[in-house]
Amino acid sequence: MPSRDRLSRWRPRSLQTRQLLAASLGLVAFLALAGYALDRAFLSTAENVLSDRLRDYALDFARETEFSRGGDLVPPFDDKLPDPRLKRPGSGLYAQIVLPFVLWESDSAQGPELPEVRMLGAGEQTFEGPLTLVRSNGEVSQAYRYGYGMVWPGDDMSDEVPYTIYVLEDTARLQNQLTVFRRALWGYLGGAASILLLLQMVILRWSLHPLRRVIEELKRVQRGIATRMSERHPRELEPLTESINAFIESERENLERQRNILADLAHSLKTPLAVLRTRLENGADGPELRAELGEQLKRMNDLVGYQLSRAASGGHKLFAAPLPIEENAEEIVRGLEKVYASKGVLCEFEIDPEARFYGEKGDLQELLGNLLENAFKWARSRVLLTARAGAPAPNRRPGLVLMVEDDGPGIPDDRIALVLQRGVRGDERVQGHGIGLAIVQDIVRSYRGELNVGDSDELGGASFEVVLPPGL
Repeated sequence: MPSRDRLSRWRPRSLQTRQLLAASLGLVAFLALAGYALDRAFLSTAENVLSDRLRDYALDFARETEFSRGGDLVPPFDDKLPDPRLKRPGSGLYAQIVLPFVLWESDSAQGPELPEVRMLGAGEQTFEGPLTLVRSNGEVSQAYRYGYGMVWPGDDMSDEVPYTIYVLEDTARLQNQLTVFRRALWGYLGGAASILLLLQMVILRWSLHPLRRVIEELKRVQRGIATRMSERHPRELEPLTESINAFIESERENLERQRNILADLAHSLKTPLAVLRTRLENGADGPELRAELGEQLKRMNDLVGYQLSRAASGGHKLFAAPLPIEENAEEIVRGLEKVYASKGVLCEFEIDPEARFYGEKGDLQELLGNLLENAFKWARSRVLLTARAGAPAPNRRPGLVLMVEDDGPGIPDDRIALVLQRGVRGDERVQGHGIGLAIVQDIVRSYRGELNVGDSDELGGASFEVVLPPGL
């Protein structure tokens, strides 16, 4: 556990530092692999060049080497040697001619202890190395060796003679080439790495500039200098800024709503309290005072219940989990069927299995409860609840369409606006407070949706359609 804490303490908290560190590690790893690959390629190329050079030396030896009429070896004269280093002892370039019972070596091979040799078959070629050899001063060195197996055809006095020509060169010359190449390679790669790291820092600062601008705007909002985030941001950051703006607006609306509810409640309670005070000051008797007190207390209770309903229905969570429609509707319908059992109303469902409500469960129950209760209240025998997913939008939650229809008398067009007003009932003879549809309208408005009231094409009565747009 302590080691994990220490590790988290050293973990960079800055996005720019994280990206720079990750990109730098990736760049260093790439350049290291590229340098290693180039080094291996250069070594392979240098070895191939060395093999070709030693092969040319061997062919030159074969061209200048002769045999006497008795089959004795006649090595090339000094002026016929392919390279002057073959005449200097310990020069680093060595030649050997191997016969079945004779081994000839160049003057350069006098002193060093060369690797063991063997006869090669006619036409057989080998390139070996690096092989270990010991210089005349006892120093251990390495060398590459090329071998070529040949056959002298013989003459009238001797049979054909097989022989093998070996040419060796120590690795000093190759190592010098590798040292020069590696110094240049890693120097250039180091310079390229420095330039790329600087360029990378510039690119990271430029690419993260929109994030820094979002942070600055958010600080301005926190300090109260700005009221919302601007809308000019990269496409990838738009969902973030839109969510922040929606959250700010939602909180502002909730605060304003709570203030209005408290003000409305205080204003509504003033009248019944004033009535009670007047009755007390006028010295009303016991029975009359009790009756007045009961009436005003009922009125205040209704007002408090109404304002609490408004408060409960106001606002919603921006990132609520999706809620199924059918099971919530069934729970509400079961209760309504008991209340309106004497009417025998049949409620039917046409619910898309994919339809979901993205919000608070209380809001969904308020929507369905008020719409279905209104339909049960006015229906003659049938109520239809329809739910389907709304039009999709890229990178957004799908919307929702809810429709409740009944076969009742319907609502005249000139009374639709009046029915949706708070405290107004469609028919004063029907029991109720006249706030159910107003609550529905407030909830729909809080979700930035639409409430459409009209006639039902299927049942002939009223139709209430709630359209909720795609969310964040």
